[in-house]
Amino acid sequence: MPGDTYAASPFALDDDSLHQLDAIREALLDPSPRRIGRLDQWGLADTYETYAEVAAYQETPITMADGTRIDAALSVPRNLAPGQSCPTVVMPAPLVGIGRKAYLGMFPRLALGGYAVLAYSQRGLADSDGEIQVAGPTDWSDGGEILDWVSRHEAVDQDRIGCFGASYGAGTSLLLAAHDARVKVVAGASAWGDLFASLYENDTRHLAAFEALVTLFGEDRCSKEFREVIEKIRNNVIDDDVREFARIRSPKEYLSAYYEYQTPVLMGTYWHETIFSVPAVVDFFTRLQTPKSLLIQIGDHGNGEGPGLLGLIAKPTETAYRWLDHYLGGNAGGGGEAPQLGVRSEYMHNLLSEVRHDSWEDYALPKQRFHLGPVQPGETDATMAQGKAQPGWTRALRATGAETEVVVAPKLVQTGMAERMGLPKVYKTPNEDRARAVVWTSAPLEQPMRVQGDLELRVTVKPAAGRTEATIVAYLLDCNPANGNAYIITNAPYTLAGGKAGEAHTATFPLQPAHYVLAKGRQLQLVIDTHDPFFADANGGTEAKPTVVEITSPKGAESYIDIPLHPLA
Repeated sequence: MPGDTYAASPFALDDDSLHQLDAIREALLDPSPRRIGRLDQWGLADTYETYAEVAAYQETPITMADGTRIDAALSVPRNLAPGQSCPTVVMPAPLVGIGRKAYLGMFPRLALGGYAVLAYSQRGLADSDGEIQVAGPTDWSDGGEILDWVSRHEAVDQDRIGCFGASYGAGTSLLLAAHDARVKVVAGASAWGDLFASLYENDTRHLAAFEALVTLFGEDRCSKEFREVIEKIRNNVIDDDVREFARIRSPKEYLSAYYEYQTPVLMGTYWHETIFSVPAVVDFFTRLQTPKSLLIQIGDHGNGEGPGLLGLIAKPTETAYRWLDHYLGGNAGGGGEAPQLGVRSEYMHNLLSEVRHDSWEDYALPKQRFHLGPVQPGETDATMAQGKAQPGWTRALRATGAETEVVVAPKLVQTGMAERMGLPKVYKTPNEDRARAVVWTSAPLEQPMRVQGDLELRVTVKPAAGRTEATIVAYLLDCNPANGNAYIITNAPYTLAGGKAGEAHTATFPLQPAHYVLAKGRQLQLVIDTHDPFFADANGGTEAKPTVVEITSPKGAESYIDIPLHPLA
């Protein structure tokens, strides 16, 4: 089944990439012909020979005030004139086992651009001592001490310090910038805006992503506070302590600080992001009142920037170089062109596409309402159509705790990578078990269309008899009526909790925003089921003893899905 394929460590680098980074590190530490020559098998020998001529690299642990040793590496341009200083990029590590070494491939570009570079692994991560704090107050304090340390270097211009980070490093960078005005600019790839929304979307726990992250952190290295939060989330105890833990680690809580400092912020995310909430990133970006840019690409967490971290050409890192150059005065991006502000977006599944808008408001197209109807006599599925609302129907879902044909992603991260290669997962919706999933289908499209912007679903949910909770998962698909093959456009879970046993509740909730192009003759297809291995399930059903969840459309609260569907320009 699809859920069986979730990887314990979906972010792990392949062996060749690890060998390459090891060889790069050895060449940086010992830029002899023998060491640099080893890089020739990856075509990197000339790059690192040039790097050795323009910059000096050293690995230099930095000891915090409490005695914790932070693993770090420093690169400084050679042959600076007396009194000359340079811009500096501080790079907190992404959440990978090698920590700050993941950035080694970026050092040559930054060095040739005239930057000093300080990369470090946050406490508890990789080769750093201490316990993992998940970008909390202790990490901000560490970041401040690291800024103190690097600022004492005579080559560093204290007024031109910026941060770059990927994933965990992006969150750390944003939070450090909110608490230290010395960070003049931030570029974050695969960033988060609201940590709580990423853990608990529409009152539904993101268990698969959460467990994957915990595995990467390593529970034995986590702080006592974080270990307690881990157990609470696993046991569905979402109390004030969990909310506060996530709140103070959410960049959206510090909008006033970014505004006060006027910190330019570049963020990147993905249409099929399975780790951090995309609606929360969009919300943070929209509310941010500083110079800002949002890059949204095809795929899943970390897919686009991975090659860039290894020193190859990748849109997230190329964009970051230009962003840092513009605000710090370096030349890593080349050409000196000003960065693009506003929203830059690829559409599914065209990796060469790009659409630009000044703001999310300009980018997101108006929503079109499709009313969800009843199943007509002799039909298996219902229709979704514009026009009149369709009240008075009920559809039952058999909840067994097992997934159906359609899931958010058969594999965390890797499914998104396949999408970037033009190989999205094919779902055979005719094979969907209609006892465990309900389906609505539009009429075939009369012309090519695009879905561009925010989506919203309204349905009324009734938990199983005797239960106060119910979970549903909604998927919007692009379906080929000729063969039933379908591709996922967007999705969202919803969990009803806190009501009376068996009492229906009308739920209106957002799906992930989307940018998707549909061919003429295709159909939009909405599938709702009760279980996806990506999310926690509150329905209580099993294969041996299933429960029944009902989806209804009462008068006055008729069910619909709002889709920003418009002709392809």
